[in-house]
Order: sequence, then C-alpha cells, then structure tokens
Amino acid sequence: MRKVIVGVLLVLALAVVADFTAAAYTEYRVSRALRAGGDLSADPEVTIHGFPFTVQSWRGDYRNVEIRARANHPEIPGEILVEATLNGVHIPVDDLVGGNLRAVPVDQVAGRMRIDSLELGRLLNIPNLSLTGPPADKSDGTGGSGGTGMTTQGNTYLLTGTIALGPEARSTARVSVKVNLLLDGDQVRVVATDIYRGEEADTTTAALNSPDLDKTAVLARFTRTIDTRDLPFGVHPTKVQALGGDIIVEGEGEDMTIDMNRFARS
Repeated sequence: MRKVIVGVLLVLALAVVADFTAAAYTEYRVSRALRAGGDLSADPEVTIHGFPFTVQSWRGDYRNVEIRARANHPEIPGEILVEATLNGVHIPVDDLVGGNLRAVPVDQVAGRMRIDSLELGRLLNIPNLSLTGPPADKSDGTGGSGGTGMTTQGNTYLLTGTIALGPEARSTARVSVKVNLLLDGDQVRVVATDIYRGEEADTTTAALNSPDLDKTAVLARFTRTIDTRDLPFGVHPTKVQALGGDIIVEGEGEDMTIDMNRFARS
C-alpha cells in the first residue's frame, strides 16, 4: 500500500511539473510574439493563471492572462509601464503552437498605463518631481465613465519639483502645487490649480514671498495634456487616478478581437 501511495504521489508530482512546464513554454511563446508585434525593447512578462494549464490549452480557452511591459510613448521620454489583463482568451491549440496570435478573441480586456514621477518630471522638464496625495477615488458626478465628457478622479494631489522663479536660471526653488487629474476624451490633463502653502509642503517661505514669483507661470510649468489615445490592445481610457506616486490611466473593453501588434502601439 505504501508503494502504491508513493507511486500515485510521484505521478501527480510529475503531472504538476509537466503542467507548469507547458504553461511556462506557452508564456514564453506569447511573450516573444508580443515583443515582435509591439516593437518592445524586451520580452514582456506574461502570466497565464489557472490550473491545470493543460486543460485550458486543450479547450483553447484561458481564464486569465496578465501582461506587463516597458514601452515607448510618443510624448514621454524613456519608457513607461503598460499592463493588460485578459479574461476569457480563446486561442485554438493549433494557432498557439503555430504562433498565429495576431487576431485573438477575448471576452474582456483591461488595459493600464502607469506614468511615474520620474517620467512625468521628464515630460514637464522639472527635476526632482514627486506626486503625492490621497489615493481615494471620488467622482465629480459623471461617474468616471470617460467618453467625450471630462471626469475627475481623486481629490487634489500635490506635485512638488524644482523650478526657476526668475529670469535667471540660478534663481530656483522647490515648489508644491495643487493639481487635478482630468480625463478629457482620450487625453489626460494634469491641471495645476494653486500653489500649496500647507505645513506638509516642501515649498520654502522665501520662495513664496519672492518678488520674482509669478503664480501663473508656476502653475503653467506643472500643467500638461498627455495623449493616451490607445492603451494596450487599442483600449480607450475610461479612468485616471494617482496612486503610489504614479498616474494610472485605465480602460476596459468587452468581446474584442485583439491585435498583438497593438499591445503597446497607438
């Protein structure tokens, strides 16, 4: 009886190893296809969830697939993090083996774009930029649905960075401003509304009292519109928020046939 139990456990262990090996190989194939189609600088992270994998592969239906990659954005220097979560992915095993991944039916696609403070600072040309504020997600009454209207997610955030206050580059100070994040159609607007003078701000008293301080010019330095026309796989943005120092733009689509060439391309 002991030998039988050991034998059964050994068979189960080998089956689990084989299942994970098959999943890892498939993730590698999908990752390579995404890199080639999306013109990425490195293989994206691909995780196929669900056990056993072999049953999903045999059926050609995958419950949940997550993808993460660094990709170029036409308006932002360097690379940003783009992510996609696919629920209900339908790929026949023959297409998967043959690498035919260009037109894949998916029940639900969620795409995200993360812009961290360093990348936003490069975009605004403001060094040492930091984004802080409450992570709560509130709406201005439009329900955060996006579309052609304008929505605001979250309370007022703070952007803090070093800028020039006068005509000479040597006259610089670290200034904090209040900003709102607005989703206007397919664009995200970072709108500075006021200079922050609270106790928690990094703004120096000397900078606030300086005669060279031009409030309009300061707010303009922290204001920018970012085109986010297409998130991964052509999903349109429906929500924007700030979380953990990052600006996160999100969108969802249902019953889509995704094009692997559009993972990280506009």
